[in-house]
Amino acid sequence: MIARQKLGQHFLIRGSILERIARAACIDSPGIIIEIGPGRGALTEKLLERAGRVIAVELDPFLVEHLSRKFHGEPRLEIRRQDVLQSDWNEWGRAPIAGNLPYYISSPILERTARLRPARAVFLLQKEVAERVVAKPASREYGLLTVQVGFWMDARLLFEVKPAAFHPPPKVDSAVVLLEPRREPVPVDDPDRFLEFVARSFRHKRKTIRNNLAEVFGRELIDNWPEAPLRAEQISIEQFAEMYRRLNALRPQNS
Repeated sequence: MIARQKLGQHFLIRGSILERIARAACIDSPGIIIEIGPGRGALTEKLLERAGRVIAVELDPFLVEHLSRKFHGEPRLEIRRQDVLQSDWNEWGRAPIAGNLPYYISSPILERTARLRPARAVFLLQKEVAERVVAKPASREYGLLTVQVGFWMDARLLFEVKPAAFHPPPKVDSAVVLLEPRREPVPVDDPDRFLEFVARSFRHKRKTIRNNLAEVFGRELIDNWPEAPLRAEQISIEQFAEMYRRLNALRPQNS
């Protein structure tokens, strides 16, 4: 998390909420768990009670120093001073991930987490972001982030968290989201190309699929699609996959 209040830092201090997050993240007493943005170590303490080892990734040097003092002599905690977005996530394997994510980097962390497909991830987010992650098609919150996460993971909102649970209290509500690997993978041949196709569909949010895709793939291919007059926010991941496969069959070189 961010280490300066001027950057929007809010520390979760409510013990019951910390317990619920740790319990959700540490099902089956994992041997190792990754914590993104440990801050002052309140959640870290709860995770250490349930996991064999915690790797805490924190960028701010002052918080790293604080954590080193607070957990001095705790061999099961490894504190890494790193930018989490520059870290090698592959070394974590499928270890569970937990954290209180700052708004300004929540989307890229969610996307990278989804691609890693950990056993589970439990994140405290601004409620606005949480609602986008768990949104259903045709809702106002449904968008590209929903599909980027939902392609790899099933997302569920566990509970909301009010500002009074933080110090200092933020001006917005928060929520805890659980991510778990999809039970049924989306049947597409190339996930990266598929997600690029979805991103094109969302490029201009108020435009229809016809208008967003015709300039790239040609109006003659798109016009007769049943989805052509719809907007991307009205289309499910499974429907996007069908559109992508249809396009591959018609114009493989442009898929």
